[in-house]
Amino acid sequence: MTHTSTSISSTVAPPLRLAVVVGSSRQGRYAPVVADWFLARAEARPDLLVTSVDVGALDLPHTFGAPAPGAADTRAALADADAFVIVTPEYNHSYPAALKNLIDAHGREWQAKPVGFVSYGGMSGGLRAVEHLRGVFAELHAVTVRDTVSFHNPWRSEDAPGGPVAGGEADTAATTLLDQLVWWGEALRAARAVRPYGR
Repeated sequence: MTHTSTSISSTVAPPLRLAVVVGSSRQGRYAPVVADWFLARAEARPDLLVTSVDVGALDLPHTFGAPAPGAADTRAALADADAFVIVTPEYNHSYPAALKNLIDAHGREWQAKPVGFVSYGGMSGGLRAVEHLRGVFAELHAVTVRDTVSFHNPWRSEDAPGGPVAGGEADTAATTLLDQLVWWGEALRAARAVRPYGR
């Protein structure tokens, strides 16, 4: 009796293109500290290609469709992304107006892609901002991942000048968030390739 072996060739998926959106434009903002901390962890992963979009560096018009410096580059960066992470503070129990302006100025760029959240704030750690954002992205046909990274009063930490924390639970939370984002990102990227999403 002769046995024949069949080899199954497996291909490694290309890195997921992740856009990290820095969602605060307030003067003296803490957002870059949190964003840099998260970017360092995302960029260390071989399964991700990471870019950032900073609302503080944009001059988005309040009337959509009006010309704005860098608007085409921002649209291209969002369209090219397979997944997003929104870094947001909590302002008055919600998220910043500049972030809403960026989200509303785009539509198809968000569709059928996963969105994760890194939040910071006072005692709530920005979680109320995240809950509001989930509803916004659902309306835009995006998928929000369950787990988040949340920092409570990070500016009071001993490590605040260089980052909100050094290791520990925050690193574990970031890994969990990115693992979920990669799973959804790869699944939805494959689905869009087979059948473009349309509403």
